[in-house]
Amino acid sequence: MLNLTLNRPSGSNRLNGAARSLGASLLALSALTTGAVAHAAPTAPADSALVARGAYLAKAGDCVACHTAPRGVPFAGGLKMVTPMGAIYTTNITPDPDTGIGGYTEAEFAGALRAGVAKDGHRLYPAMPYPSYAKLRDDDVKALYAYFMHGVEPVKQANRPSDIPWPLNMRWPLALWNAVFLDTTPYADKPARDAMWNRGAYLVQGLGHCGSCHTPRGVGFQEKALDEGGAAFLSGAAIDDWFASNLTGEHNTGLGRWSDAEVAQFLKTGANRHATAFGSMVGVINHSTQALTDDDLAAISRYLKSLPAAGGTGAPPYRYDPKATQAALVRPANDSGAKVYNAYCLHCHGADGRGYAPLLAPIAGNPNVLEADAASLINVTLNGSESLVIGGVPSAYPMPAFANALNDRQIADVLTFMRAGWNNGAPAVQAADVAKLRKATAATR
Repeated sequence: MLNLTLNRPSGSNRLNGAARSLGASLLALSALTTGAVAHAAPTAPADSALVARGAYLAKAGDCVACHTAPRGVPFAGGLKMVTPMGAIYTTNITPDPDTGIGGYTEAEFAGALRAGVAKDGHRLYPAMPYPSYAKLRDDDVKALYAYFMHGVEPVKQANRPSDIPWPLNMRWPLALWNAVFLDTTPYADKPARDAMWNRGAYLVQGLGHCGSCHTPRGVGFQEKALDEGGAAFLSGAAIDDWFASNLTGEHNTGLGRWSDAEVAQFLKTGANRHATAFGSMVGVINHSTQALTDDDLAAISRYLKSLPAAGGTGAPPYRYDPKATQAALVRPANDSGAKVYNAYCLHCHGADGRGYAPLLAPIAGNPNVLEADAASLINVTLNGSESLVIGGVPSAYPMPAFANALNDRQIADVLTFMRAGWNNGAPAVQAADVAKLRKATAATR
């Protein structure tokens, strides 16, 4: 069973130099928690409405995803993230004054969040997307600060130093990186656009930091574009052992065939008639986007659907063809891909490749099946996916792992069969690529 959709890399294998959540932004706070810094805990009484608003914003930013280790205490940090220079570990962002951020003033919190500068003045690794959080407005930063200081329980848990070796762990070059790539101007509404579009743009570009995974990176590990003004913005990106999907209007691998309502449905429930969430996008749905208001989901959808087509393969718009389906099903009995599909995939994804959406994802026309880069297909076939939990109810049909059931050749053959069948017309998958990804992801199994 292959649940295919827009995906993000797993939290532990995050984007080579960019983490995926507002929590990741607070990865900046890796500097935060050295016991040597002076404690300047907030003294003003908590405003319950402000704290509640901050809690909502923290949900929207999915802070908990990056700042919670497996089986760890929420927001206490410790999640390993792999970068090209070595592993870093997310930090304790609870208000504990010794090991967390309890000693941070609001201005210091804002400096770490939006400018990549820690309390003691050292620069933060751009593994946290502070170029995105630089767009946050002062009132939202204030609300987030109120929540983390007054709405989160303090946890005394020391931070783990990074595994980045000397001299790569020196921080002074980050000042140069910031000078070249960081724009600290908060988001300003576009007068030519309506309030809904601007709200969606603000959430996508800033708090949601969608580009940190879905926008390709340049030689300096910077996002090639931070808003719709750049051609590469949200056009899809290879990230470690995944391919973060195209979110532009591209008709095959992007959102060109999705309606505004279908985008909102996916963010709310993790599934629609086109695809089902897998990989760490499941965590985004479970912990973040399903909690957004309908108005915010509609705003995000409006903004994403306004983006012009970018990226993709250049193939003609996908059209489902029943004849192609029948041709795929009558392949010779010695066709390995067809045999594997019939044995392991057909009962969930159907003889016609359309699955039982939104319960079970389609193969026919699925954006991730049509994508030239097959990393996400290979990864989810090998390793499966966590279960969506919507409204407290777990999905009955999460994607299982086949790493132990199928060898590299069998997985390559069945994915090639899927990518060729039902008029999908996507490139073949090679066994060598499966073997490479099997080795790379072995530690996650």
